[in-house]
Amino acid sequence: MSDAALAKPAPAPFREARLMPVDLDVERRANGAILITSRVPLRAYDANIPAAFARRAALTPDKPAIAQRGADGAWAYTTFAQLKRDMDAATQWLLDRPQPGPVLILAGNTPAFAVMSFAAQASGRAACPVSTTYAALGGDFGRLAHVIAKVKPGVIFAEDSAACARALETLELGGAEIVTTDPSAITMPATAYAEVLATPVTAAVEAEIAALQPGDRAALMLTSGSTGLPKVVPITFDNLAANTAQCQQTIGEAAGWHEVMLDWLPWHHAAGAFVLRATLLEGGVLYIDDGKPAPGLFETSIRNLREIPVSYFNNVPLGYAMLVDALEKDPVLRATFFQKMRLMLYGGAGLSQAVYDRLQALAVAETGCRIMMTSGYGMTETVSAFMVIHFETDKVGIGLPAPGTTIKLWPVGERYEVRAKGPNVTAGYLDEPEKTAAAFDEEGFYRTGDLAVFHDPNDPGQGLAFAGRAAEEFKLSSGTWVYGGALRDGILKALSPLVTDLVLCDDGRPWLGVMLWANGEVDRAEIVRRLAAFNTSQHGGAARVKRALLLAEPPSANAHEISDKGTINRRAVIDRRAGEVERLYAGTPDPDVIVLG
Repeated sequence: MSDAALAKPAPAPFREARLMPVDLDVERRANGAILITSRVPLRAYDANIPAAFARRAALTPDKPAIAQRGADGAWAYTTFAQLKRDMDAATQWLLDRPQPGPVLILAGNTPAFAVMSFAAQASGRAACPVSTTYAALGGDFGRLAHVIAKVKPGVIFAEDSAACARALETLELGGAEIVTTDPSAITMPATAYAEVLATPVTAAVEAEIAALQPGDRAALMLTSGSTGLPKVVPITFDNLAANTAQCQQTIGEAAGWHEVMLDWLPWHHAAGAFVLRATLLEGGVLYIDDGKPAPGLFETSIRNLREIPVSYFNNVPLGYAMLVDALEKDPVLRATFFQKMRLMLYGGAGLSQAVYDRLQALAVAETGCRIMMTSGYGMTETVSAFMVIHFETDKVGIGLPAPGTTIKLWPVGERYEVRAKGPNVTAGYLDEPEKTAAAFDEEGFYRTGDLAVFHDPNDPGQGLAFAGRAAEEFKLSSGTWVYGGALRDGILKALSPLVTDLVLCDDGRPWLGVMLWANGEVDRAEIVRRLAAFNTSQHGGAARVKRALLLAEPPSANAHEISDKGTINRRAVIDRRAGEVERLYAGTPDPDVIVLG
């Protein structure tokens, strides 16, 4: 047989995505550190975001800006002109308030959230968006109490007063005024949101916006708080605008934020806030997806994706795993999803290669082309993504730095800790000097705590791959390290699509156990077979799974086991499910525990 006959068929081409070219400056230091910067200069941008939105609204006043399904299931649209009018009225109302301080926002993804967020910035107060779960968890509302004490808001916007009533009536609010859609649902004084929108606008609004400076505080964003109480991250207008320009310049032409967006990411998180900001500033229409990548909620996202074709899709790894399952079963969904798709983005830390391969196989079957897939690697401290895959590749990774950002790769054994410096990086945490000092190195680079490796050490242009989080790595009782991030991804890949997620157990134990969430009804014997096969591929005992347990109860958002973005908080799961962990490590395990050799 000829060599040509034995040759592997060439992969299908990528659908054209129009991405920024790769042009790197790489500095290798004697101490092993590597600095990488894009030679492509960061484009000019206007740091005055409220002024930039005013210009956009004036250009396309009658165009829909935000769409959300009403109670009847039909889409309700808010135009750019209406959004600007509401923002100006809310800005005026805030300027008229005697109580200083930021605007704390307890709301879901709604037009009112967008109005109050932009109005807070326009009035010079700064917006502090907070997950509504902080007000719904009950108990002493410890996380919300912590945020209020730290931020000292002058105004609290609690859109759904009934859902927030117990928290508002229980906590010390420091004199903050409350705004809500239904003041009658709480027992304390509050202003109706409709009254805020009826405020006559004066010339003071335009003057206040014109006076905003790049270094002024625009937002107070919260870290996830996965290892304790959330830290508060001050973000300036320059931080926001620089990051928006970075991402638009790198992948924006393909992403099409000026077109149609359909997105579920919560706006109180960095990634969701970026989508809202970029779409409004670029003049697109943002369809609010009220679904989430969680059982019982993802069906809402599927309904929307069957109806609205988009050129850009953004989700976390769990969401992609659930999407692939749905696409393989639903030809109508496949046709709509891939109709215009040019670019898909995933959170850079954990997409399974198996899920990626299945997704591309579906794309080729539907369109004849692969779809460019990128990662958005970043965190609250960097506003959003500062590393992006902006080059054609089949490899899962975290990409290369966007224009304006320099990354420092600090050697940690055979891996590198990723550090970052640029106009998008925060200066530190609110009133936390010790934590701020610990977060930056001697050259002012932010320490992400994440580890990475080159896909090809001899060719940095192929980008970096995620290689674990220092905080997710732990020791067994033998003193052997378990490299949590990479190991979790490897086990997920081995079990895909039988399992949606898992948690590695546990610090100080004699061997490794895992708790698993099954993807519907599964064949236990097949899970046993795949785990056994995975174990044989591992060279160290710390990476071999000795026991496993399928969890019946899904991860609980109220208990902080799963974030609003669909990521699992390992420590919270282990602490809350101590009984299940003890079952894993019992001297005589019960019949539900999977025991491997």
